[in-house]
Amino acid sequence: MIAPVAPLVFHVVLRVKPERVDDWLREVAAIADAMSKEDTFISCDLHRDANDPATFTLYERWAEPDVETFLARQDKPYRRDYEAKLPDLLRGPREPQVLVPLRSWARERR
Repeated sequence: MIAPVAPLVFHVVLRVKPERVDDWLREVAAIADAMSKEDTFISCDLHRDANDPATFTLYERWAEPDVETFLARQDKPYRRDYEAKLPDLLRGPREPQVLVPLRSWARERR
C-alpha cells in the first residue's frame, strides 16, 4: 500500500493598506471561491491579526507533491487578475511560507 502524500501547506501573511481592507476582503473571497473549484484544493482558512485589523493570514492546503508543481498549475486567469490588483491593496509583498505537516490534533467526536 502506498502512503498518501502529505498536503502542501502554505502560510501567507498579508499586510493590507488600512483604507483598502474591504476591497481586499472582497478580492480574497473571490479568489478563494475560484481556488476551491481546483481539483487539488483541500482547504483555505483566513484569519485576521487580533492586534492589527489590516494584517491577515491565509492557511492553504493543497494535494500537490511540491511547490514547483503547484506553481505550474496555478497560471490561471483568476490568479493573474488577483495578482495584478495586489500592489494597490497591500502595504508590501506577501510573506509566504511553505509548512511541513508533522502532526494534527482534533477534538474527539462523542
